Amino acid sequence: MSKRGPYAKGAAKREEILNVALEIVAVKGCRSTLNREIAERVGLTQAGLTYHFASREDLYKAVLQARDERNTVAFWVPSPDFDGFLRVIEHNATVPGLVQLYVEFSAEASIGRHPAHEYFQERYQWARGLAVQSVRTAQAKGEFGPGVDADLVADIVIAAADGLQQQWLLDRSIDMVARLRAIWEGVAALSHLGQDAPAETETADV
Repeated sequence: MSKRGPYAKGAAKREEILNVALEIVAVKGCRSTLNREIAERVGLTQAGLTYHFASREDLYKAVLQARDERNTVAFWVPSPDFDGFLRVIEHNATVPGLVQLYVEFSAEASIGRHPAHEYFQERYQWARGLAVQSVRTAQAKGEFGPGVDADLVADIVIAAADGLQQQWLLDRSIDMVARLRAIWEGVAALSHLGQDAPAETETADV
């Protein structure tokens, strides 16, 4: 029992730090958020903060993980299809600092030795899995034709979402949801081309 108390307290403090970091970064972004500000909000020194998160990269990776977990529960689980995916994107527009963190951190993590390199590799696999599920759900509903390559469409959707988030940071007039829906509807329309075409019949020579 004696080991349980400190462990539970440590987990609770870590959760508190993540809650505060999510709140601050959502508004201010990662570059304007100071570790000192987060530490003070949770009643710690900067040294105390590093006890729970060894580095800034460690903290921000945990922030993005927490964001994904909460978005999944809030938006994807109730609607595990493309509409659920779009609800996540719609929510992202209300937390520009977290979008900035994701865009910048994912670019930095493309460097092999970056602390979050493996995390983003795993995250892209996870995100593709959700997108593939969205495509297959659309096929089951008849929204997409049966011949659609689910993996290919998933890659297109993820690439478009990431690119649009970067553009949106520069121009907030961009409607990310509308553009992603247009891509989805375009693929849906193309997937049905030729399905209902009448079969050609050969005419015998008279």
